[in-house]
Amino acid sequence: MKNFALIGVGGYVAPRHLKAIKETGNTLIAAYDKSDSVGILDSYFPEASFFTEQELFDRHCTKFNHSNHIDYVSVCTPNYLHDSHTRYALRLGADVICEKPLVLNPWNIDGLKQLEEETGKKVNNILQLRLHPSIIALKKRIDEGPQDKIYDVDLTYITSRGYWYFASWKGDVRKSGGIATNIGVHFYDMLAYIFGDIEENIVHIATHDRVAGFLRFKKARVRYFLSINAATLPADVAAQGLRTYRSIKIENEEFEFSGGFTDLHTESYKRILQGDGFGLEEVRNCIQIVYDIRNAKPVGLVGEYHPLAALPVTEHPFGW
Repeated sequence: MKNFALIGVGGYVAPRHLKAIKETGNTLIAAYDKSDSVGILDSYFPEASFFTEQELFDRHCTKFNHSNHIDYVSVCTPNYLHDSHTRYALRLGADVICEKPLVLNPWNIDGLKQLEEETGKKVNNILQLRLHPSIIALKKRIDEGPQDKIYDVDLTYITSRGYWYFASWKGDVRKSGGIATNIGVHFYDMLAYIFGDIEENIVHIATHDRVAGFLRFKKARVRYFLSINAATLPADVAAQGLRTYRSIKIENEEFEFSGGFTDLHTESYKRILQGDGFGLEEVRNCIQIVYDIRNAKPVGLVGEYHPLAALPVTEHPFGW
């Protein structure tokens, strides 16, 4: 049984980590969050120590390490804090399990790599789409297919968000990395994982609520559209009262991978505990892709753009 600490236990994704720690037969020693709305702990680890100040959390973890040892620290904090909290965990003497995106800038990976070497500990990233059975099967199909074939792919991901999004850290590009980073980094990782190295990265549209562009990989030409605006949902999807739409078309054929997401964090933890987690170099591609998207100058509706990129753009709800 391994001892865990968790930073960011009040966040949206933390329950998946609590469930994974529990289901892999391990225990949570301590948790930290600025918010004290963490009753979810009662469902998994009611005896875990909890702190709303990092200094007290750090003192508790350090004291615990005098007589025992915290083996892993799970990082579930806002995107812009992942780097610093990962550094803290490594210096604490623990291996790290960090949510996406590991960092916001490619050079931050190099800094973490140096700290890994200094501490002898490892950073593991949650890249759960790589463990999805349908994604595994697709990668196998592409790997075993014609080596010179270039696939045409359309990626559409719309996950509706209310006005609260723009008032939170997620609506601040300096903290979240923007739409592409916040909701798209897993998909970009998946595409690079299946279709190889990125060769071209063009952004057509980038606003407060959507981003659309074109990516050329070694084995694929990808048009993508990501949005948090419910108004961009296909009419038939909206008519069903649904607020999320996820689609990948390969050679104009729908690739089905809508199910099978619920246990992927637990599967990620199983692999990490076996010493087979996704490390620093395995996230470099997707971090570079989202960094380049964030810093690109949109070219407008020219070239190979996603059809939904032509949808009218609404004003920012707060006028920013």
